[in-house]
Amino acid sequence: MDANTLPLPLRELVERLAALPGLGPKSALRIALTMLKWPRERADALGQAVLDLREKLCFCRRCLSIAEQSPCPLCADPGRERDQLCLVGEWDSLLALEAGGFYRGQYMVLGGLIAPLDGVDAASLDFAALKARLAEGEVRELILALGTTTEAEATASYVKNLLAREFPDIGLTRLAQGIPLGSEVKYVDRETLRQSLLWRQKI
Repeated sequence: MDANTLPLPLRELVERLAALPGLGPKSALRIALTMLKWPRERADALGQAVLDLREKLCFCRRCLSIAEQSPCPLCADPGRERDQLCLVGEWDSLLALEAGGFYRGQYMVLGGLIAPLDGVDAASLDFAALKARLAEGEVRELILALGTTTEAEATASYVKNLLAREFPDIGLTRLAQGIPLGSEVKYVDRETLRQSLLWRQKI
């Protein structure tokens, strides 16, 4: 169906849904038509949930993860080891590691990975926040949990050079290569994550 033949409110919803990662125009249209059949209360609840994402969530000022307050519960937890900092690209990778229950250090979310072909360079990511965190002097080991994609390798290389230049006393390790090449941390099963963290390697 030509999108221009859709009624305007439906077309606008389809366009907004199709802009989401992993959704194309056909899937977006199916979702929109399903929503059209919902009772008013259910549609209102979905709209309110989307608004709440913006109004009730924030980024933690210490780790840059998504939270309801800053600092987030992980950063505010006095029982976590403050000399270990695990660097992840996105928040969902933090969730995958945290779900395992085997890491008790701190986190930092970069907000992505260096991807020159997509126009994402180091200046586009939160390296300034990482440097500020490392400059506090508590961190003795920085653990890279970035995956094994080309973008992850580019980011790891940048971080390695950054530490060698500005923080030579901080140890740098990465998750062991039990993680399959070309994979992302958020898709790795719990046991593989646990083993990779346990057998992390210096780089």
